[in-house]
Amino acid sequence: MDDLTEMLKGTLEGCVLEIIGGEETYGYAITRQLNELGFADVVEGTVYTILLRLERNGLVQVTKRPSGVGPPRKFYALNDAGREELAKFWAKWQYVSSRIDRLKEGGR
Repeated sequence: MDDLTEMLKGTLEGCVLEIIGGEETYGYAITRQLNELGFADVVEGTVYTILLRLERNGLVQVTKRPSGVGPPRKFYALNDAGREELAKFWAKWQYVSSRIDRLKEGGR
């Protein structure tokens, strides 16, 4: 699936929001979870770019905690605006996926 990366571009931010919505977490753990879910092409740099955008857009609460090794870790949790954005993502996903399913079934 060579073109999977292109298809993911529009949905990866929603996937990251969903992971953060489940529990407070940090960048490497998000990358690892995406990889375990089969998104093998997703690398830390991509996830950190998304996290910076979420932070800049005011969708997450960020808490720095000692990591035990190296610099403090940034932990991310959804705030109210982030939960609202996640709900919008799933509504859009449902809209698009239902139409693609209809198309796949021959337009019925």
